[in-house]
Amino acid sequence: ISTLSLPLPPKKLIGNMEREFIAERQKGLQAYLDVITAHHILSNCELVKKFLDPNSYSVNYTEIALQHVSMFFRSEPKWEVVEPLKDIGWRIRKKYFLMKIKNQPKERLVLSWADLGPDKYLSDRDLQYAVKLLSSCSHPYIYKITFAIANESSALVIRPFSEKGTLKDLIYKAKPKDPFLKKYCNPKKIQGLELQQIKTYGRQILEVLKFLHEKGFPYGHLHSANVMLDGDTCKLLDLENSLLGLPSFYRSYFSQFRKINTLEGVDVHCFGHLLYEMTYGRPPDTIPVESFPPAPSVFVVSVLESILTCEALKNGMPTVSRLLQMPLFSDVLLTNSEKPQFKIPTKLKEALKISKECIEKRLTEEQKLIHQHRRLTRAQSHHGSEEEKKKRKILARKKSKRSANESGEEHSAKYSNSNNSVKRLWGEFPFNISIIPHSTFHSRSIVRPPSTAPAAPAASSSSPEHRGARGAARGQRKPGSLAQLHSKLPERNSEEDTDVRPQCSQDQLRPL
Repeated sequence: ISTLSLPLPPKKLIGNMEREFIAERQKGLQAYLDVITAHHILSNCELVKKFLDPNSYSVNYTEIALQHVSMFFRSEPKWEVVEPLKDIGWRIRKKYFLMKIKNQPKERLVLSWADLGPDKYLSDRDLQYAVKLLSSCSHPYIYKITFAIANESSALVIRPFSEKGTLKDLIYKAKPKDPFLKKYCNPKKIQGLELQQIKTYGRQILEVLKFLHEKGFPYGHLHSANVMLDGDTCKLLDLENSLLGLPSFYRSYFSQFRKINTLEGVDVHCFGHLLYEMTYGRPPDTIPVESFPPAPSVFVVSVLESILTCEALKNGMPTVSRLLQMPLFSDVLLTNSEKPQFKIPTKLKEALKISKECIEKRLTEEQKLIHQHRRLTRAQSHHGSEEEKKKRKILARKKSKRSANESGEEHSAKYSNSNNSVKRLWGEFPFNISIIPHSTFHSRSIVRPPSTAPAAPAASSSSPEHRGARGAARGQRKPGSLAQLHSKLPERNSEEDTDVRPQCSQDQLRPL
């Protein structure tokens, strides 16, 4: 009640208060969004993307996935959907379903459906053949694929369901069926793996990467959630991602560094993230890493330094063979005796090679754009800083002073040049200015010709002979004298030829 009785502020003041309030709220919202987008998992969340770009993420991908799966099951009646596994992965356009075979109800499988991505460069025919070929791949460190099929817009893959979950579930002590954000975004306990687990799992992952690189099969999707645990063995997941053209989980990291421009280099960089997470129980805060916390072994730190430090990112990634020779992995004994088998036809190998080159080319172009944007942003922030503004003001003042001094010097130079020209002009006359009669400076005609200017009567005691001698001397002057220059003056009219000297008596006239 007391507040209602208070007088309202003026309308202008209310408008200013609203603008200040809105500006303050905008700053707070921007700071909030900066924190969210800096978090790697939150920045890939569907809710965040819908908030920032609602038009591009307005489609319900779960319904689209169910439509594609139901159309597939019309021709394959032996499969049955048990339940959808909501948000167990980080991709927006990839959905998971718990499956079973009708005549084997106790066996559980996982179906993953994914739309095609921007790096899909295989033809539809090559893509369908390559996806079907994945089920024939046999390797001790690759997770078995039960069934795989692709069409012109999407693909689905069926694998056995593992109750133990992935390597990321082991690190974060999470349940496999829980949503991705709940499992990994805010872990209750952060603890790395034991040294022997780090060595064994790391060696197994490097072995399968080496195998894929030798086969010419592009991967580029290594992270801890794509490594399935089967007892004490790590097995790689999602080989189909590179065929479908899906973006990598760590693309926002390696796209900033132009030396990571091949899929082999991408796999090594992603392995560095995975090794850091196995060692410390969490991903690195920033890339590059300036300093590493205490690790179970100095050999772990040496491997991490060769991948995640600023120097390593500038010089380029080490090869998988080089990592296998490092002390951390060189003494690990692999007990699995299963022989790897993955036969790829020659024509498909050539198509995979072209697709790999196209993926690397797009990565290089993206890195170039990011580099140009960074340079522009640094230049704008540099020129917009207070220190730089002060420097520009000081330079502007110095420039204005310099221009003023130059204009003054130019004016003085012109003045001195005019004086010099006058001096040169007077220097052409061979007589002394002191012999010119004073009366000539008071007449309009400086020198009168002898024919038109009668001589004034003499008023001195000088003899006529003396006057005649003076006249003869005047007649014998050299060319260029004042008497001869008079003939070059323009002709005057009758009024100008009249003598305008003041009249005076003959007694007042005296020779100089």
